[in-house]
Amino acid sequence: MMALWSCSPTSCTDPSKEDFVPGGGGGGKKEEPVEVVWHQRAYDTYLAIEKLYGVTSGPTAGFFNENYPKGSGDLGASFLWPYDGLMSGVALLNKLGYEVGYKDKIDRYEAYYRNLAVGGYGSQTDGRNGGGDRFYDDNSIIGLNLVEAYKQLKDSKYLDRCARIVNFLHSGEDDVLGGAIWWCESQKNKPGVGDSNKPACANGYAQWFLLSYYDICPEGEKADVLAFAKRLYAWERENLLDPSDQTYWNDRNADGSINKTKWTYNSGAMIAAGARLYHITGEKHYLDEAIATAKGAYGYYVKSRDKIGMAYPLNDPWFTVKLIRAYMELEPDFSTCAEYIKVFVKNLEYAWTHGRSQNGLFYEDWSGSRVNPDRDKSLLMQDAALESLAAVALYNNEHK
Repeated sequence: MMALWSCSPTSCTDPSKEDFVPGGGGGGKKEEPVEVVWHQRAYDTYLAIEKLYGVTSGPTAGFFNENYPKGSGDLGASFLWPYDGLMSGVALLNKLGYEVGYKDKIDRYEAYYRNLAVGGYGSQTDGRNGGGDRFYDDNSIIGLNLVEAYKQLKDSKYLDRCARIVNFLHSGEDDVLGGAIWWCESQKNKPGVGDSNKPACANGYAQWFLLSYYDICPEGEKADVLAFAKRLYAWERENLLDPSDQTYWNDRNADGSINKTKWTYNSGAMIAAGARLYHITGEKHYLDEAIATAKGAYGYYVKSRDKIGMAYPLNDPWFTVKLIRAYMELEPDFSTCAEYIKVFVKNLEYAWTHGRSQNGLFYEDWSGSRVNPDRDKSLLMQDAALESLAAVALYNNEHK
């Protein structure tokens, strides 16, 4: 597949070449483009990930390591969550016209699959078989990526795999605490155990996936898919909404207590769910609620930060890009989101110059402060940068 740009993938800067030194990364040659070419930056970042994290031999060839450099405790392939994150970025690159082995990578999801009483994707793989715990949020993120795969590749097997995920999500829902989905299959209903909770991430991502799948699922599935999403939405608003600013707390434990920690992606998932429910049902309260959370999240998370100015949180960028992608979904109905996105783009521009190492990999902290070097090694941090760069490229394309 040829790139849809005057710069083809073969002519873009390749970090495997000796003269690739990103801006702010140290000595050597430095290329300063006349204007920012976001799709090229995304592809350059992908090439760095492929070169430094890609597994090239053994039973997990074609997968990616959890960390770079690979740690002594790393498995032969990353856990599912970082692979999920990578697939979100790879899907965007494929949409931009780059040849990145998209179909093969999406199909490698099946190596994480565990066909137990109810089939679902496990948290790890040996390259052929899934293992580890099964998390409901991970499975919903796969679902989102499979919906995108169906749209781009037009293969009905991805619809079938989405339907399997719907069944798995149903298996995580019960009446404890008034409804909703647990975080992890093995941690259901253990009061007082921290991991036994019904979190915003599992329930919010389930909604985002279900309402994405709704657009393409067989007619006979639509009523169940929509009803399921609406139940989860209502539960999350009743149990995890902070009424003071319309953002969302992290989880409700099996003992009934609320963990009031807040993360960007939890509000993002509910913004996307509200926007989608509005378009499906025509009920305006869903849009009003999405807008209220969009405003609240911007006010809560965006602060003046050292070096970088007005910025989103400097930790966990993968969480933040999910909020930004929700803003991109909501923007047609709430134009102020464009201003929220502009701040993020400025943060990303700063990170490109100040928040990367000489090998092209990003630090967790996009201001350039290496406060936790071990986390800088994580594939998930590179996923966040890749998805951010590619999402901005597509967004700018659509707003020319």
